[in-house]
Amino acid sequence: MNSKKGYARLVKKIFGGRFSALFSVLSLYILFSLVIRILLLVWSAKDIDGNVLDILRAFFTGFMFDLTMGLLFLVLYATYLLIFPKRWIGSFFDQCFTYSHLALLFIIIYFSLLAEIPFWDEFGVRFNFIAVDYLIYTYEVFENINQSYPLPLVAVVLLGLIVFTFIVFKKLSIFKNTFAGKSSLRHRFVFAVPVVILGSVLGLVMKNKQADFSNNLVVNELGKNGAFSFVSAYQSNELDYETFYPKICDKDAYSVLRNNLLQQNQKFITNKYDDISRITQSIHEQKPNIILITIESFSGEFLKAFGNKDNITPNYDKLADESIFFTNLYATGTRTVRGMEALTLSVPPTPGNSIVRRPNNQNLFSVSTIVRAKNYQPYFIYGGDGYFDNMNNFFGGQGFDIVDRDRGNPLSDDIKTERFQIKDKEVTFENAWGICDEDLYRQSIKYADKSAKENKPFFQFVMTTSNHKPYTFPKGKINLPQGDRNGAVKYTDYALGKFIEEAKVKPWFKNTVFVIVADHCASSAGKWEINIAKHHIPAIIYNLPHQKVEKIYRLTSQIDLMPTLFGYLGWSYNTSLYGKDINQTKPGEERAFLGNYRTLGMLKRNVFTQIDDRKRVKQFSVSGKDQSLSEAPSMNHSLVSETNSYYQTASERFKNGRMKEGKKNK
Repeated sequence: MNSKKGYARLVKKIFGGRFSALFSVLSLYILFSLVIRILLLVWSAKDIDGNVLDILRAFFTGFMFDLTMGLLFLVLYATYLLIFPKRWIGSFFDQCFTYSHLALLFIIIYFSLLAEIPFWDEFGVRFNFIAVDYLIYTYEVFENINQSYPLPLVAVVLLGLIVFTFIVFKKLSIFKNTFAGKSSLRHRFVFAVPVVILGSVLGLVMKNKQADFSNNLVVNELGKNGAFSFVSAYQSNELDYETFYPKICDKDAYSVLRNNLLQQNQKFITNKYDDISRITQSIHEQKPNIILITIESFSGEFLKAFGNKDNITPNYDKLADESIFFTNLYATGTRTVRGMEALTLSVPPTPGNSIVRRPNNQNLFSVSTIVRAKNYQPYFIYGGDGYFDNMNNFFGGQGFDIVDRDRGNPLSDDIKTERFQIKDKEVTFENAWGICDEDLYRQSIKYADKSAKENKPFFQFVMTTSNHKPYTFPKGKINLPQGDRNGAVKYTDYALGKFIEEAKVKPWFKNTVFVIVADHCASSAGKWEINIAKHHIPAIIYNLPHQKVEKIYRLTSQIDLMPTLFGYLGWSYNTSLYGKDINQTKPGEERAFLGNYRTLGMLKRNVFTQIDDRKRVKQFSVSGKDQSLSEAPSMNHSLVSETNSYYQTASERFKNGRMKEGKKNK
């Protein structure tokens, strides 16, 4: 009985005095974070592959993160309550500060909690570096939110939640107790100091990695807190391979790499252990124009060839039947910049940000290096503002001329390429991410005409945007609604078909090859940290002169696509790329690279070798149509060394400037 009375007195002291509002906000934040966690659990139940104990552990870990973040939110307010003079408690200033500060806190809290739902829907994880990156590009992100979720409604919901919370606090006398609790400094010290100290200590001790105890992605993400994950991503937006990842001896790494990189028609330029530059020897060289079309979020699962029955890609399906069709090709990552990196630099996805977004990424040995050596003029054609994700500086730094909307964001001063603006009069439809695909393809034709008139072979990297939220496109083109993923896919396919038909009447068409590939899949969410099936993308090489229709069933990485094209063209060239011509790769040596910022892996012979930033190495057996993973009974150390060799050397070479054109060895 006494214990019950003691508990009641403690509760009254906590919620009935000066700190009433503080502890009420903390309790509310923890409660709502729990509700979000339960919602995400139910939402992704089909992807959970763990026992009850794992889920309970995730919820306990999540509670600790929620408590940490809640305390950190309230450290400033706790300090204010401690130092504010007793005689002014309840004054006009006290009330103004309390109401305004708590209103700001609730805006942050409610917005962060509500924003986790669409972020989880799109990426299948808590806030991460993607959310951090998006803060930089306020125009695109603000417009995308406005077009996907009506901002007035979002503002009304947020305001309504705050007003409702304040009404409840008033009904429960929480504000009355806060302003009436004229407690002494000593009494306030007892409550404020533990909040400040515990919040600070937990903020230092708690690390996002502590939630990554399972092989199941959903279980790990349930154990996190969105706001805490956001802060963690902000603090560790770059990951140094040497510090965080498993390593082997540099000489061993390069020895394994050189052994695996060499194709049947290549030889190394030098015998230096860390020089990967090779001479590729071929005959009957062809030099057609090349248009590389990278389609936003174009998963393999959209195609009829891979079982889709919705008939949303009839044009791509038809082109695939007339092309060299890669049926077993995998994207390196889950973002557009990863696809760009793979297709231009032909390199595995090094940890942290894509190289496209990193500083000192100019003059790298790339596909542009090779085509410029063949006297091609490369163009990067994008329907939005290429300032986004540092795309213009990256492509400009590799010698591409830039075609984009050019909303007043200049290139770096040291980049000396041409930049052409897409004029308003050339645009029939535009959303947050850029002009519609039809308008974009008209730009491709415009600059192809320009190059042909000047009698110059051209290479175009065309990046589409229509298959991206908010999934809006010109009306009257297809029979599916706006704002729908299938509708956006079908419009993207419609625009592609229209582009090919318009290109066919051009004099340069007969001598132009079209490489049409996705940048990444529409979604990467699933059971595992890396879901192999969610990296499966289509790719075709269309209109290749004198080439029969062909299906390539061999495992192929996105980084292999352009070297394979060069093989079909019979090009002789020097290369320092990590990609290989699949037709010059020995049977059984095919491999694909997949990564997601922190976790990296290599798929080879139905074994997936995975490494992460906790220096852990795991191997999985891959089976079934869904390419499900199961722990391998024993470790294949040869595949571990091969995986390390690719990622370790690629990271070292970029970090030390050795990916630059002309840089071969230490």
